[in-house]
Amino acid sequence: MQHTYIALDLETTGLSATKDRILEIGAVMVENGEVTGTYETFVDNGVEIPERIRELTGITEDMVAGSPEMKPAVEGFLAFSGEKPLLGHNILFDYGFMKRNVQNIGGSYERDGIDTLMIARACLPQLPSRSLDKVAEYFGISQQHHHRALDDALTAARVYQRLWEEFGEQQAALFAPSPLCFHVKKESAITNSQKGYLRDLLKYHRIESNVKIDTLTKSEASRMIDGIILQYGKIIRR
Repeated sequence: MQHTYIALDLETTGLSATKDRILEIGAVMVENGEVTGTYETFVDNGVEIPERIRELTGITEDMVAGSPEMKPAVEGFLAFSGEKPLLGHNILFDYGFMKRNVQNIGGSYERDGIDTLMIARACLPQLPSRSLDKVAEYFGISQQHHHRALDDALTAARVYQRLWEEFGEQQAALFAPSPLCFHVKKESAITNSQKGYLRDLLKYHRIESNVKIDTLTKSEASRMIDGIILQYGKIIRR
């Protein structure tokens, strides 16, 4: 069993590490099998939260407003977590989002990881679902705020412990960290011409938006511009 690691969970605006944004970071430091610290922050990333995500997580724009933006939030996590292996339920999902954002602020991010979802699939094939809440329920682990980052990170750490207690001796290799592989390219920041055109589109079509245009990447700005044009049309010069 890995006794020292960082249990990580992210709440995000969607499922795509290349298109969606981090809303909340929750991390738990486990050293020698004991919880020794936590890191938790909302991320004010300048985009609107989709309704389905608000319903799933309970996170609203008002809760996020005034929180650290992406760069300081990610830097805080990196300072907290160091080089320790990551642990999570479907950890590659969280790792992909984190790696993309670390690279976008000019860093590199390569870590080993432990996936409690993979372990649960191998050890608990009889369960109709191996989602984090269902595995926690199976082991009698209480959850107060499912789909909130810190609580889910703590739950993943507890699930790992219980899985080891029941199956570790027979399937020890499942519980060891292995390199996480997720390829992302560093993204370019929004260009000045995109900023100007996007602001003109919003003004021309009288669209109210809470999006922080300066925080967008070049590809995000392109998608937003295309979406506005598709729905409202281009600017007609007279």
